[in-house]
Amino acid sequence: MSYIHNPEEKWMRARFTPVVPLGDNRSAITGCDRHIELARKAACEGSVLLKNNNNLLPLKKGTKVAIFGKAQIDYIKGGSGSGGVHTAYVRNIYEGLKMKNKVVDVFDSLSLFYTDYVVNALKNGEKSGMLKEPDIPEHLLNGASQFTDTAIITICRFSGEGFDRQNNGNSKYFDLEEKEKHMIDIVLSRFKNVIVLLNVGSDISTSWIKDDPRISSAIVLWQGGTEGGLAAADMLVGDDAPSGKLPDTFAKNLKDYPTTESFLESDDYVKYTEDIFVGYRYFETIPNKNECVVYPFGYGLTYTTFELTDIIVLGNGKKVFVSVDVKNTGNRSGKEVVQVYYAPPKGKMSKEAIALIAFQKTPEILPGKTTSITLSFNVEDMASYDDIGDIVKNAFVLEKGEYKFYIGTSVRDLVCSDYSITLSNDVIVKKTESYCSPTRLDKRLTSDGTYKTVIPRSKDIKTFPPDYQNEYKPTDKVIHLYDVDEGNATIDEFISQMSDEELMVILAGKPETSVSAGTIGGLFKYRIMQIATADGPSGLRLHWQRGVRPTAFPVPTAVASSWNREIAEQIGKAIALECKENNIQVWLGPALNIHRNPLCGRNFEYYSEDPLISGKMAASYVIGLQSQRVAATPKHFAANNKETNRYESDSILSERALREIYLKGFEICVKESFPKTIMSSYNRINGIHTSENAELLTGILRKEWGFEGMVSSDWENTAEHYKEVKAGNDVKMPYGQEGLLIDPYKKGLITRNELASCARRVLEMILWVE
Repeated sequence: MSYIHNPEEKWMRARFTPVVPLGDNRSAITGCDRHIELARKAACEGSVLLKNNNNLLPLKKGTKVAIFGKAQIDYIKGGSGSGGVHTAYVRNIYEGLKMKNKVVDVFDSLSLFYTDYVVNALKNGEKSGMLKEPDIPEHLLNGASQFTDTAIITICRFSGEGFDRQNNGNSKYFDLEEKEKHMIDIVLSRFKNVIVLLNVGSDISTSWIKDDPRISSAIVLWQGGTEGGLAAADMLVGDDAPSGKLPDTFAKNLKDYPTTESFLESDDYVKYTEDIFVGYRYFETIPNKNECVVYPFGYGLTYTTFELTDIIVLGNGKKVFVSVDVKNTGNRSGKEVVQVYYAPPKGKMSKEAIALIAFQKTPEILPGKTTSITLSFNVEDMASYDDIGDIVKNAFVLEKGEYKFYIGTSVRDLVCSDYSITLSNDVIVKKTESYCSPTRLDKRLTSDGTYKTVIPRSKDIKTFPPDYQNEYKPTDKVIHLYDVDEGNATIDEFISQMSDEELMVILAGKPETSVSAGTIGGLFKYRIMQIATADGPSGLRLHWQRGVRPTAFPVPTAVASSWNREIAEQIGKAIALECKENNIQVWLGPALNIHRNPLCGRNFEYYSEDPLISGKMAASYVIGLQSQRVAATPKHFAANNKETNRYESDSILSERALREIYLKGFEICVKESFPKTIMSSYNRINGIHTSENAELLTGILRKEWGFEGMVSSDWENTAEHYKEVKAGNDVKMPYGQEGLLIDPYKKGLITRNELASCARRVLEMILWVE
């Protein structure tokens, strides 16, 4: 006899395959016009205007343009792998501008040449985003220069999961390739007005843009999703405007990043010798390194101008409050981002010269109008982590001295506040245990540009006894998970009826169902449904063969560039609705690893070089997702900043760098948005796989931060399942992992209480989703 329950029961979408549309009048919401319009708007919000000499942009009505570069046709909506979304279409830049034919006139012959080139190259097996620039026929060059004096240069870059970017030989990611240089030189020699559009997922060389007066305007479009090409056209003609700010520092050369040498040193490990000095913390602190910057962190122009006035900063000992009036002093409406930084005192601890502490984007401000912005932050948020005992070992410390505050619109466009905080004594904000410290890091950078020797860890990694006790008590009548959901049984009673072998079953991933990337749970005897997961983080990634076409939103780097938490939350909610409609209960995103180096293949999936932006934007995604009862899965926890040999590569770093830079965003996300799941990463941290690392998953994540959710492994990692269970990694994904716990259990390497602790967290997640 089949089990019959209320037809409106929970988990209906987990139990049955047919998709019930969630849109108005039973229309599909997946890939709907409203979500596509949101993606288009977000692409503009996150685009960064680098340059706009003589206000060339937006283009005036009647302007004629010639578009150069394969990227106008081969537009990259996002990267490959789990961050790729299979959409119904992608609008390229040429198509977008053709839709603006009442404003601009495009020299079609040139664009059709590029169209033929791209189409034929793809037919011949070349990969989108990796095509070389073609040689342009002379008759097209002559025709274009006779048609107009305004040219648009398009440059694109592609990357994805499982491989890192290259910058050598014929494969350049950061620098321009020779054929790109040739094309640019031709355009600059023939056209008076030149605009550059960068369709990229991470930092690339931009000194050629800033230093050449022949280039009037430039926009970093990033990778803008389904309607990225139309969003670009919107901005070019003034139907919308770029209002983004850089979430990363753009340096002159790849070697200028302090992380490049160690990134390329070995496939087996990465030594984070730059310590906390990542991104602007390096360029704004280390002597003479400010000269290496082309465009600083937080930089971005608009089509109008703004003035920050009536800046007031006050504190009450525990919090600091900032208010500022933002006036639009130009002749077009626009948005600005107010950024607040602090400068800690120099003392015994080596510290960054300046750090972001708060930010807020304004609403759209009309010309001549003013809006007031208020921000606040906790004083203890400025604490540094002392891992060597300069003040107090293994503690977050506010070192004595003066803390100054700066308000402005980029890390280099700031006003110093009259208000500051002076501490006469060191303040211990929080004492911790020592977790995840290195065993073979030989040196670390300090604020004066010299290196300090690191004393290696000598003790073994800590383990933790399970904090949940459960005894096997078989029952005459089976308790179903529905009974727990409806309050007719406790979760403890439910788990107690399950044998040790049954507990093992739900700690291993289950097969894919329909469009999912794998499922969790799946023990129907107890009505534990198979809860479906699907990839992110640029939208809902479903199997191409299933024919469902979700919305591809701008990549997370682009959304972070908006500095707009509201639009991030809207995107999270939209993705959740598309998940629900397609019977997905767990979305494998957002991803918030740090942009440590431009060559990381998955930087497009991540937000920023700065942990505050990373954490705040990720939290907004999670809030939007979980408002619809779809579980979010922040990933990859942690220090997963390289794709080469990602299953075994060892991230070797100090405990301070780990806590202040690479864990900080996750901490913010956990404490502000309460995600229901987190995904551990493939890599090792200081020799230990993250999914086997009890200090990371139990000591820091659960005991220090108070995380109460479930931890999943990344798919097909190389860690040992029983060690993951002992560490607090609750589920090993994907399908095919069952049986790995039986032998270790028989040998006494794991206990029922350890199994039950993980199982409880899995079941609590399943009880929460719909």
